[in-house]
Amino acid sequence: MLTSLQNPTVKQLRKLQQSKERRKQAVLLLEGTHLIEAACEVNYPLQVFCYTEAWQQRYPDIYRQAIAQADQVELVSTAVLKSIASTVTPDGVLAIAPQRSAWQAAASRPRDRISLGIMLETLQDPGNLGTIIRTAAAAGSDGLWLSPDSVEVSHPKVLRASAGQWFRLPMATVAVAAQAHHLRDQGMQVVATSATAELDYWQLELRQPTVF
Repeated sequence: MLTSLQNPTVKQLRKLQQSKERRKQAVLLLEGTHLIEAACEVNYPLQVFCYTEAWQQRYPDIYRQAIAQADQVELVSTAVLKSIASTVTPDGVLAIAPQRSAWQAAASRPRDRISLGIMLETLQDPGNLGTIIRTAAAAGSDGLWLSPDSVEVSHPKVLRASAGQWFRLPMATVAVAAQAHHLRDQGMQVVATSATAELDYWQLELRQPTVF
């Protein structure tokens, strides 16, 4: 069991609270039972899997799944887990996972021909993005596009707020205006929202393929 906050592995993991370090190492920080379970359900690879004894006893099935797909498994004390987590009250589990590879990212991009899509521009709050991802997945959306000046799609708060749907919803970062024109050329209805618009969205014909 890792109990020392000065342990080299613990120090290295603590660095990953910084987005700069996550980008440098091309990794995701997965915190909480929901995210670990969602990653296991889609067989997403885990580089380092950290858990407390209490968490293992509470979630034995998720534990067995996680250790089967993790390269490195570490039993840690509650104090160590709290020191490497970015959340104030971690629930006893954390993992480091690789960013999607180029081919995985390409495979998970939304298709050009979809029934329902979401496009977001200059969205800065990670909690809001995670909530939109979760809601879009629940509504049966086929994918989500995000402008480059929006919050980082792999931000830990985005991952947590998505309640695991981050692994399931196709997403891509794009030039929004160009993508909107491209989708319209493909026959999609592209709907922009505005608080001062004269047309209410209940008046739209939404049975045709639409991107909001």
